[in-house]
Amino acid sequence: MSYLNQIDPKRVPQHVAIIMDGNGRWAKSKGQPRSAGHQAGVKSLHETLRGAKEAGVKYLTVYTFSTENWNRPRQEVETLMNLMVWAIEQETPGMIENGVSLQVIGDMDRLPENTRQRLQKCIGDTAAGQVITLILAISYSSRWEIARAARELAAEVRDGKISPEAITEELLSSRLTTVRYPDPDLLIRTGGEVRVSNYLLWQIAYAELYFCDTYWPEFGPEDLYKAIVEYQSRERRFGKTSEQVSDETK
Repeated sequence: MSYLNQIDPKRVPQHVAIIMDGNGRWAKSKGQPRSAGHQAGVKSLHETLRGAKEAGVKYLTVYTFSTENWNRPRQEVETLMNLMVWAIEQETPGMIENGVSLQVIGDMDRLPENTRQRLQKCIGDTAAGQVITLILAISYSSRWEIARAARELAAEVRDGKISPEAITEELLSSRLTTVRYPDPDLLIRTGGEVRVSNYLLWQIAYAELYFCDTYWPEFGPEDLYKAIVEYQSRERRFGKTSEQVSDETK
């Protein structure tokens, strides 16, 4: 029986974030170049997005390219960039048909101009999608994002627009690149590593964390459904006691 049949449709995580790890190790295990792993990973994203839509997830954010990834060999970076934009363009007609809205978070200024323009076109072409939002974290890291927000707030204090006392968690959140989206309910990392790697650190403060050994190219809808079933088995207290949560759900 599919894990999909075990999911309670009333308690589906609204926002799922994924660290798509293991492309290179998957390729190495098969005696193939790292680029083959990235290519296989594109198919996994396609299938996982389909599964997220089927499960009723409204936002899917995937760690596509971190700011640290700029330190990889130049040829691999160029391959990743070209593959990423090509894949998005190939997927755009299907996203339009299936009501997917494409969004991007990250330091877009570091992207090659051609890459940035092509991404913006795909974002515009899918703007009407209302079924699920696919958010690509590209040239992104959480420390970069929080530092950027801090600089913006510091400049506003300097210019007399706000006082230091006016800086709250809500105000800082409003300066993050994710301001338009709810915080993730569930963070999934594939590939066997057990860390969050500078990804959405502020936003996942109360997310449920799910780690699996499956390499990203082998991850698919059933793996996503399994993670959601595990998510639904956990008690989400948000700092409260079990008794308080129980009383609130009665």
